[in-house]
Amino acid sequence: MSSGGEESTPMGPECPSCGEPWLRGTNLPGRYRCLYCLHRFELRSECPHCGAHSTIARMSDTANVICRNCGGSMLQAI
Repeated sequence: MSSGGEESTPMGPECPSCGEPWLRGTNLPGRYRCLYCLHRFELRSECPHCGAHSTIARMSDTANVICRNCGGSMLQAI
């Protein structure tokens, strides 16, 4: 039974290209594809915005694609 209110369910990380929350990991580690616009991305160890480096352990976490230093995306289009 519905309570009448709208519930927002987080869909996933936002695509850097189209901004839709349909970014999903592929079968290759560190690779992502947007299910909406079909652009492909690679998770980088160096932030393209501020140059901060991240560790390999952090890169294995598929939910964390945001730079801890500047808040920018660690994804680069491929």
